[in-house]
Amino acid sequence: MAVTLAFDVYGTLINTHGVVAILTQWIGSRASAFSGTWREKQLEYAFRRGLMQKYQPFSRCTYDALEYTCQFYRIQLSEEQKKRVIDSYLTLPDFDDVKPALEALHKRKIQMVAFSNGEEKAVESLLRHAGIQHYFEGIVSCDNIMTFKPNPAVYSYLIRETHSPAKNLWLVSSNPFDIIGGLSSGLQAVWVKRSPEAVFDPWGLEPTKTVTDLRGLDSIG
Repeated sequence: MAVTLAFDVYGTLINTHGVVAILTQWIGSRASAFSGTWREKQLEYAFRRGLMQKYQPFSRCTYDALEYTCQFYRIQLSEEQKKRVIDSYLTLPDFDDVKPALEALHKRKIQMVAFSNGEEKAVESLLRHAGIQHYFEGIVSCDNIMTFKPNPAVYSYLIRETHSPAKNLWLVSSNPFDIIGGLSSGLQAVWVKRSPEAVFDPWGLEPTKTVTDLRGLDSIG
């Protein structure tokens, strides 16, 4: 049976640190560290809301994480600046390997979906801005079931939405917590290790496959 590839969006297809450029205008050399903390808190808030069953959309987690990061670094951004940087999350850039890898998979007629914590409209905006929306047969948003990765319910939802048996469904993600969540739910999983310094969580599970960029997916299917 044909395989289906489910691509994580933030950090896998889309570079969340694309916000550094706009932040640099206001906070200079601290922009990179600020971006890193913001991303870490964004994910932490999603984890915590999922565990507490106090759901708010991923965009709310992103905004609250921005507020935290401003306080942590003692940086005062105006409401207009906050709005501009939050709005930039709808137009973040894709990584350089994304278009050639998706084009190669598309030519092989591999079924692909985008799979994200983000709301469907936000993900659609990102994919459209990057010029890659046409490669995907759909968007599977965790927002539709009001929880976040790595809740097992999320991966069950992905299986139902793609009508694909778990053994033929490959999760593609740069986030180890996502990979472990997918593996624990019976999916095949490709870890995109974009940085040599990246460490996979030592939980006794290993990715089905590890690649340094998405062009390494050419052997699947």
